[in-house]
Amino acid sequence: MSSTATKTDTPRTLRLTNGKTFTFLSNQSTTEEQIPLIDISRMYSDKLEDRQDLAEEVRDAAHNVGFFSMINHDVDLKLATAVLDQAKEFFALPNGKKMEVRTDLIPDEYCGYHPMEGYNPNGWKRRDLYEAFNWNYNPAKDPDYPDLSIPQINLWPKDTPVFEETLCRYQTQMILFARKLTRMFALALHMPEDAFDDYVKRPEAGMRVVHYPQQEASRDDQNGIGAHTDVECFTIIISDGTAGLADGSNTIHRVINESGRERYSAPFFWGFDRETLLNPIPTCVSEENPPKYPLMTAGEYYLWRTRGQKKLWKIGDAHQ
Repeated sequence: MSSTATKTDTPRTLRLTNGKTFTFLSNQSTTEEQIPLIDISRMYSDKLEDRQDLAEEVRDAAHNVGFFSMINHDVDLKLATAVLDQAKEFFALPNGKKMEVRTDLIPDEYCGYHPMEGYNPNGWKRRDLYEAFNWNYNPAKDPDYPDLSIPQINLWPKDTPVFEETLCRYQTQMILFARKLTRMFALALHMPEDAFDDYVKRPEAGMRVVHYPQQEASRDDQNGIGAHTDVECFTIIISDGTAGLADGSNTIHRVINESGRERYSAPFFWGFDRETLLNPIPTCVSEENPPKYPLMTAGEYYLWRTRGQKKLWKIGDAHQ
């Protein structure tokens, strides 16, 4: 991947919520031209060879870059646009209205409203310049395996039925798409196509809508969202076309909005059932290369990362 890197005066040290730290000099931006573009239509082919060929492209992009764009999918882009429109309306509400569903009301979950400039996980000069609204997977609305017996864990604003309905319709569509894409990742790992099917019947399938004002401060002083890795298996993002992604190393990424206008995006986070035991893939471990992490369930991992994230928020605040 070609890019232009601007050296900073001193190395940056990033603390991630998975416990790792990274030091780097690069302050490079990733543009659309630098991200691989993959025709995903072969995912729907009846021929296994077509799906395997696609999986190899996915493997290469995920391994070497960490990001890729997809075309010829079956996602309704009009609905995606409607989600971004609803996001704009929500973020335009009075701050007091948004704070009625602040994420702190459910401490161990990401759902609800995250206020503007509320966090600074990397301890930079200025707080991260964004606001967001998160919502979790609701088993009752699963398009393949609906289950009314499991209550949803969400914070929805009152008197905004179109907001909730539009966001949940798009989330449902993304669940269908992500289950197919999970099979491509199984093939990419040279495993049976259905290897992960049972792990995504009750998935981690949360979403968020995000608002980034135009950033006036230097990228050396402030982020849109600070450097981090996502918690789940993969993330699918729609945005209003405004560039803003920046990376340090593969899937470590941050967001900086230097476009000259406001930016909105809607990431969808896809992961395994919280009861899934996260064992390493057998072909990836041996006596010479033993497992690097203790065994835990996907739910335990999610809780560890959630609490770690909120701990970093407090550390970052202490640096102000």
